[in-house]
Order: sequence, then structure tokens, then C-alpha cells
Amino acid sequence: MNEIHNKPIAARIDWLFELASRHGENYRSPEAWLARQRYLSEHPTAIAVLKCMDGRINIPVATNTPTGILMPFRNLGGMFDLGWPHLGEVLAHHVLRMTASGRRVLILITYHWSKGDPKRGCAGFNHDTAAAIAHTREIRRQVEHIFGTGHGTVYPLVCGFETDEDALVIHGADNAALDLARVSAADAATLPHQLAALLPDMPTQMRADLLPLLHGNLEHIAQVREQAQRHERTLDIEHREWTICLGRGFDFLHTPNLALIIGPYSPDLADPLRKAAAIIENNMRAGRIPDDGFLLLASVPYDEIGVDRARAELKSRFLSDFAAEVIGNEFSALAPKMKKYTAVLDWRSRRLEQLDD
Repeated sequence: MNEIHNKPIAARIDWLFELASRHGENYRSPEAWLARQRYLSEHPTAIAVLKCMDGRINIPVATNTPTGILMPFRNLGGMFDLGWPHLGEVLAHHVLRMTASGRRVLILITYHWSKGDPKRGCAGFNHDTAAAIAHTREIRRQVEHIFGTGHGTVYPLVCGFETDEDALVIHGADNAALDLARVSAADAATLPHQLAALLPDMPTQMRADLLPLLHGNLEHIAQVREQAQRHERTLDIEHREWTICLGRGFDFLHTPNLALIIGPYSPDLADPLRKAAAIIENNMRAGRIPDDGFLLLASVPYDEIGVDRARAELKSRFLSDFAAEVIGNEFSALAPKMKKYTAVLDWRSRRLEQLDD
């Protein structure tokens, strides 16, 4: 990964699209498809994850969950407001589609921090973990306002993610929490009882479907600690991003310090675009990345061919043109170095399709 940051922009862009292609191929493989089907038959609860777009936060990998099981909602800084029209519509549509098929929905509302260095925490909250936790609790209240406080069908769960060891922290009532970094292998068998005590109002089936994520996280934490002992785990601190992504469908970009990803949710998209462009410009000035160019990539997913795909094309082109205009108007020195690509994503196959600009 350190090598790709230093390559010419054309080589970096080719590498990124190859990464997207490999991700799609893996997702479409018979083994991956069968693994998803088997998993969903055993664990029917639909799980959505609201999270920051820091590349270190890869919840499927950190929980050993098959690709495609967890539905991501991501935004720069991990900041969401369910009053935002588009975000509220997308989340409500997802919940209603899941419940129409008889499935409950668990919504993981996450924040992240580093126990080794506060500066490795969430830059969106100025490394203030208390502020990040307060924000996740406000989102939880908004979910309850929309879907109810009984939690029989939709359960909003606040979760921490400690990025040094990729450890989850599950928050329950009365400020109680279950820190998986402190759960030993010998204590893993007690997780069902601990979870029942921590989340007594969570439906039994939902708790059973959350447990595999916790067991998977314990296995992952053990692997991370082994890597650390062998000095094979590096903790990226400096910004080295050279890509601005706007839209949805960037699952393949779970890589530290590669991309600044902005979900299409906020009614004021210009503000996060300005912040992202400023980071890219600072990276070039500091010599952390070459100053020969950066990538602006817009992507919108679609479920069906025809009207749905055509609409996704228009949305992606709008996002691409809007971002290019903001950067062009406010970053005169950076704008000529912009390489603009527009794409749509076939959500069923995870195939990223470039559009002609």
C-alpha cells in the first residue's frame, strides 16, 4: 500500500479500478454466493451499519462476516442526521424492504477511536471520542423516533470500534458496555449470557444473529494481536489520501488513507467536498502524495436494469459535475490536477461500470 501512494496518478487510478474489479469478482464467485445464502438462512436478521468512511473501519473483516451481509451507510466524519431527506428515504426504504420479507433489522451506529493515540481517532470530531459517542446516541434517538422505541422490529445499537486492535464495544442500557478487547477466549462461551444481560430488550433471534459478529471479532482481535507481536501491523496516522469519492458503492475501498468518501446524504454536499479537497491539497503540498493529480470518483448503485440504471446514471453524473464545479470554483490550483471519473454500480453483482463523461 505504501508503494501505490508514490506512483504516477495514471498508475494509481488503474490500480484502484483493478481493486474494484477483483472485489466484484470475489463477490460474484459461487463460493461467496453460497456462503451468503447459508449465512442468511441461519441468521435472518438484516444488519445495517452507520459508520465513518475511515478506511480502517472494515466491519465485515473485523467480524469475519461474509461480504454482502452488512448493509453500509458511510459518510465523511461519520456524521449523519436522519432528518436529511435522502438519508432518511434510503434507510427507511431498506428497513421496509427487509421487514416486508419478514426480517427484523439491527442498525449498528458506530463511532471509532484509538486507545494508543488520540490523534488516530475520528478527525471528523476533532479526535473527541466523547463528542462522537454523543452523536451516535442522538442518531439512536432519531432511529427510535422513526421506527419506534419498542425495538421489536428495528433495534438501534451504539457500537464503538477501537482501531488499534479492531475491537468492538457494544453499548447497552445504563451506560453499561461490553468491550470485546477485554473478553478472553475462555470467556467467549459466556457471550450469550453477557449479551442478554446487556441488551435485555433485544429480541432473542436478533441477539442470536448478533453473536456471530462478536465471536468473529474475538477471532479477529486475536489475529491482530499476533500480527502486532510479529511487528506486521502498522498504524497509519498521516493523511495520504489521493481520491475523493462521492456517492455510494465504495465497499472495495476499505484501505487506510486512500480515499475521502462522502455519502450523498447531507443537503450541503459542498461543505464536505471543500474539506476533502483541502486535505488532498495539503497532502500534495506536504509531499505525502505526488502532485501530478488526484482522482474524483462519483458512483451511484442501481438494483435493476432499465429505468433504475438510467436514473443512477443521471444521479452519478450530477454528483460528478457538482463536485467538479465546487472544486473548480474554490481550488483554482488543485482543479487542473483533477481526474474525473463517473460510474454506476450494479448492486446485485457489485460490478463497477464506468460511464463516458
